[in-house]
Amino acid sequence: MTHWYEGPLAAFDTETTGVDVEEDRIVSAALVVQDTAGGRMRVTRWLVNPGVPVPVGATEIHGLTDDHLQRNGRWPAPVVEEIARALAEQCAAGRPLVVMNAPFDLTLLDRELKRHRASSLAGYLENTPLCVLDPRVLDKHLDRYRKGRRTLTDLCAQYEVVLDGAHDAAADAAASLELVRAVGRRFSSRLERLSPSELHSLQAVWHAAQARGLQAWFAKSGTPEAVDPAWPLRPELPAAA
Repeated sequence: MTHWYEGPLAAFDTETTGVDVEEDRIVSAALVVQDTAGGRMRVTRWLVNPGVPVPVGATEIHGLTDDHLQRNGRWPAPVVEEIARALAEQCAAGRPLVVMNAPFDLTLLDRELKRHRASSLAGYLENTPLCVLDPRVLDKHLDRYRKGRRTLTDLCAQYEVVLDGAHDAAADAAASLELVRAVGRRFSSRLERLSPSELHSLQAVWHAAQARGLQAWFAKSGTPEAVDPAWPLRPELPAAA
């Protein structure tokens, strides 16, 4: 029997103007699909002219400048609809969607759909239940006492996954996909009997517990930062009165 971590997976990643899911914009995105472990990866890339300036700090991370995006990027409205439809197609095909730190990328996509299409990610997934595998949540639950950071770069080093060209959406998506396979293999005794849909539900619980623990640590250290327990998508902020 082929275990889920050796079977079909898709992975999604974005590069953005910043880290605020409510205000920042997508500048590039990629979807990587692989039907079996070790098989050929099919890659779809999108480049977006966000219509707002790209901060220097963001460009230093992903290398995408205002000039390059204005010359080569497409307007956001058709792109975010294409992305949402592509993700919905993967879900309809029964492929689990790998998203590293899912609440960031999926929430930001949802807000871009609201901004440019007067829609939402849920609207495109109305008849196709979302099934997400988040390597950050999985690793943090399965190896919770390990010290150190858990960025994509750190996790790839920990699981001996090649990350070639970090902060390129396609490279990060491909590495995230391989990372989930590596996590599945390392913890096969705890994961092989769980289906991806069962893992999706469990990750929501695990992430909430992880968020509560981080929030308590922040409170103890006097850090005012709030940690959102929602996964894989953050709820919309209430409209201002």
